[in-house]
Amino acid sequence: MKKRVEVAAAVITRPDGSFLLGQRAPGTFYPGYWEFPGGKVEPGEDARAALIRELDEELGIQAHACWPWLMREHDYEHANVRLHFFEVPDYSGEIRDHVHSDLQWQHADALSVSPMLPANGPILKALSLPREMAVTCAETLGVEAQLDAADRALMRGVRLIQLRDKSLAPEARETLARSLLARCREHHALLVINDDLALAERVGAHGIHLSEAHLQTIGARPDMAWVGASCHSRDALERVAELGLDYALLGHVLPTPSHPDQPALGWSAFTGLTRLLPMPVFAIGGLSTEHMREAREAGAHGIAAIRSSWR
Repeated sequence: MKKRVEVAAAVITRPDGSFLLGQRAPGTFYPGYWEFPGGKVEPGEDARAALIRELDEELGIQAHACWPWLMREHDYEHANVRLHFFEVPDYSGEIRDHVHSDLQWQHADALSVSPMLPANGPILKALSLPREMAVTCAETLGVEAQLDAADRALMRGVRLIQLRDKSLAPEARETLARSLLARCREHHALLVINDDLALAERVGAHGIHLSEAHLQTIGARPDMAWVGASCHSRDALERVAELGLDYALLGHVLPTPSHPDQPALGWSAFTGLTRLLPMPVFAIGGLSTEHMREAREAGAHGIAAIRSSWR
């Protein structure tokens, strides 16, 4: 049996979206490989406290915000390592490294250093996932108004759209999908199709978004670049993890007109349900970009929204 090592890792970010990587020094496991700063969680220490301590010891900085993000396990030759990743968008002090051979600020879509530690591949993909998902409502707005709203959203920076609108006639839904995809490609944005793999493949969408009911019936991950699912329970979230999907949506977090008779989760329950999961989870339900910081403090990757995305 390999020993289990608990590690706290920091995704230290700057406003431009870049994050800090360190190169492991000679004389350590995987010398020359690149990693996220952090270190071992000591007995009796929680992961957040360990991270704050490690960032002070390794980099000489004081972390003022440590947002829980996700957890990944990896079997190395020497141990089974469980990595608790936190986002650190706010710190003080000048970075002065004491343990790495080099430090570099990087972007997930333009990585210029290698090799990365084996456990970090999924982390880099997760970091390339936009923080806001705009979910279509052409059934309410009308197709032309939805396309106009998509133009405005893409212009303001939305880079992930989910085509929902299941009640549209198949021809109209496919036309909408092709029109949205053309717009997304122009803005280097992603389009995922809700619950219709055949349509997603036919139009060349970037991925598929599964309903919770569909999630429970499939035996393997669909063969697309991006695959996510809607969830309303811990069991569903764990099924997303088991299938190796790229993200989940969990809600509804706040009261919303679309579910007036169902109680909202609230942020505390959201945090509890998403604890120690290996994939990013979007919060959905009664949210707008004004809730982004609150969502990420609660452990969300970002927010997904229907109505507020198109205002």
